[in-house]
Amino acid sequence: MVEIAKTSFLYDLGTKRSLYEPLEIKEYWVIDVENCQIIAYTLESDGYCNIKSSNLFSGSILAILEEALSKSRHKDQSNTGQWLMTQFQK
Repeated sequence: MVEIAKTSFLYDLGTKRSLYEPLEIKEYWVIDVENCQIIAYTLESDGYCNIKSSNLFSGSILAILEEALSKSRHKDQSNTGQWLMTQFQK
């Protein structure tokens, strides 16, 4: 599950995360648009735990997506999209 947070950041980190936990959503990502970062969680037996890399996707997908967020602030969407596609093709 992915939430894109601009004005709802704290709500997404707290309330929404606690709503997804009983639904057994394996990973929960909150994209912090303001700070170009992704806060990711994986579901463990005792609840959600913060992670730095995805357990569902190989490679460094979270770091790549964070870099794309940052690039999108300084480059046009076409250049950012092209860069992102090259990263996924590696």
